[in-house]
Amino acid sequence: MAHNNQAMSNIPYLAIFDLDETLIAADSASLWSAFIVEKGLASNSLLAEEQELMKAYVKGTLDMNAYMQATLKPIAGMDSITLSQLVEEFIELKIKPAFYADALARIQWHKQRGDTILIISATGEHLVKPIANMLGADDAIAINLEQINGIFTGNTTGTLSYQQGKVVRMKAWLEEQNTQFKGSYGYSDSINDLPMLDAVDRPFAVNPDPALALHAQMQEWTIMDWRHENNILR
Repeated sequence: MAHNNQAMSNIPYLAIFDLDETLIAADSASLWSAFIVEKGLASNSLLAEEQELMKAYVKGTLDMNAYMQATLKPIAGMDSITLSQLVEEFIELKIKPAFYADALARIQWHKQRGDTILIISATGEHLVKPIANMLGADDAIAINLEQINGIFTGNTTGTLSYQQGKVVRMKAWLEEQNTQFKGSYGYSDSINDLPMLDAVDRPFAVNPDPALALHAQMQEWTIMDWRHENNILR
């Protein structure tokens, strides 16, 4: 990539955003499960199982392998074209109306400064990458799904971008970049993302859960609340 001298002197910051409950007023994986049940691609029992697993997520004790196995079952055997068409419809109907206006404004603020936008989520790449694309993010890190000959197996591959795994994946991503960053910003709502927030220069607790709110107060981190009235685009 050609750089002019001005670009060389203007080293960007890296802005890292969690997705669920940070940028959107929902959990995209939970919305997806409800969507595929609506579509008749999974039975109602998936929702009960998913809600049970999400209780553990809130406590920070979720077995992410078990969660992914349960929620990916309906797409096992599906080809990538069918899945991406479903995801496109899902984003249009369920995700676009759930964005926080302040979240979009914050992304815009970073873009205007010339910062690099990276979304890191503990949700499957089939959802995260198209959402990140729609937001104009520079890249996205998500849980990788196994495909054999263009068919999804329902399994995951590699390090899951969850808890400490987000930091592992972020470091691997940074090593692949040709860019040197001036510093990093991190935004999340969840105590599960403490490792990621500890790894950035400027952590922001956005719509924090009680455990993260307490930690943020003790560390004197900036707390942002985007959940106020009229801030959701729906």
